[in-house]
Parts: sequence; C-alpha cells; structure tokens
Amino acid sequence: MTFKRTSRKMHRFFLTESNLQSNVVTLDGQQAHQIHNVLKLRAGDKIVVLDNTGFEYDVALEKLDKDKAVGKILQKRVATSEPRLQITLYQSLLARGKFEHVLQKCTEVGVAGFVPVITQRSIVRDIRTITSRKMSRWRRIIQEAAEQSHRGRIPQLRNATHFETIVAELEKYDLALIFSPQGQPLREVLSKSDMTPTKVGLLIGSEGGFTEAEVGTACGLGARAVGLGQRILRTETAAIVASALIIYQK
Repeated sequence: MTFKRTSRKMHRFFLTESNLQSNVVTLDGQQAHQIHNVLKLRAGDKIVVLDNTGFEYDVALEKLDKDKAVGKILQKRVATSEPRLQITLYQSLLARGKFEHVLQKCTEVGVAGFVPVITQRSIVRDIRTITSRKMSRWRRIIQEAAEQSHRGRIPQLRNATHFETIVAELEKYDLALIFSPQGQPLREVLSKSDMTPTKVGLLIGSEGGFTEAEVGTACGLGARAVGLGQRILRTETAAIVASALIIYQK
C-alpha cells in the first residue's frame, strides 16, 4: 500500500507593517535566524506571514542569509482562525514559570488579551519588579505561541496593574467572571446566560485564590463568581481550562 505524500506545513510569522512593502516581505533579527539556521529553509520554500490586523499572506522565499530573509507575496487572505468571542484574562501574578505557562497555553486556546494583576495574595507585590525586559520576554512567548497555534492575531499584553484598578473596568464586558471555590459552576452560568457575549473578562487569582473581600468587590461591580466543580485546580490549570470552556461553549 502506498500513501500520498503531503506537503510540508508552512511556518508562520507575525510581521510589523514596515516589513511588508508592496508585494515584498522582509524578515530580520530572530526571525531570519530561525528561518536560516533553525528551520534550514531555502530559496523557493514557502512560509505564511501575518500582519496582525486580520490578514495573512503566502510568501515564497527568494533570498536568505543569517541576518535577513526576503520573499515575494503570492496570495493575501483573511485569517479565519480567531475565536469570535474575545476573552481578556486578568491573571494574578505567579511564579515566573507558571505565569509564562499561562501566557503560552491560553494564547494557544484563544485568549485575546492578558492583564497581569497584583492581588492581595500575589507572590509578586511590587509592580516595579515587572521590568520592560520581562514584558518583552512575555510578549515574545505570546507571539511564538500565536504563530505555533495558527492564531490570526497576537493577543495583547497590557502592563501589570493592581486589582483595585482592574475591577473598575469590568462594566465594559458583556460578561465578567471571577473564580472562587464558592462560586456557581461555570457551566451553569454559561448555559443559563440569555445572551451571547462577545467580550468576556475572566479573573483568575493567585495560588491562594482571591480573598473574600476581592470577590465581593468584583461581584459588586457586576462580575459573576464561578468555579469548576468539586475539584480544586492549580491557578495555572484553572486559567487554561476556564478559557477553553468559555470559548467552546460560547
């Protein structure tokens, strides 16, 4: 028995507007390094580039070296892989590895934006420790996860802020949810909702969860307290599972 050989999956890269000029695409820096030294692509190979505005382009590579890759646009089309529902995840700051895991996996799931939050039980208490270098690393993790998972846009990463600040903006969402062990099961809230939300604000606490006062404050400003049943999940697990369930059910 013989099998038809399938074409190699094309690699995907997000570019800035300056790297897209007419029908010519230029990739430099880390992306050129990845194409030339890691992926070992050659002239004639094809990639997909995205402009982060909702369009993607098939590109044939023409010139490559370790510092620059140049290609020609073959086709432009609308990126169709973005969820209709937009989730902004307000994630309490965690230990470095755990927080980066949330950024990576929730990007793959389909979260549209992230806000690092300092809560009463956060490990990180000083917002000054969130340096520009750390934010750049987090944005790189998000972009790489978006490319790997075939997202049409890179999720936004906002600056770290305090819980007291973010609860004031909950009213802008069609549905705001804060996780609490005493909350109503998430599936009940989603199934009984008489609306089809397009914007959801999702608040996930630190390892110790939100305090009762924080939950009360959020609910007083329109949020719904929800949980995931009888089992107590780690915060990084809860963020991924909750995001996936909301996108799947809505």
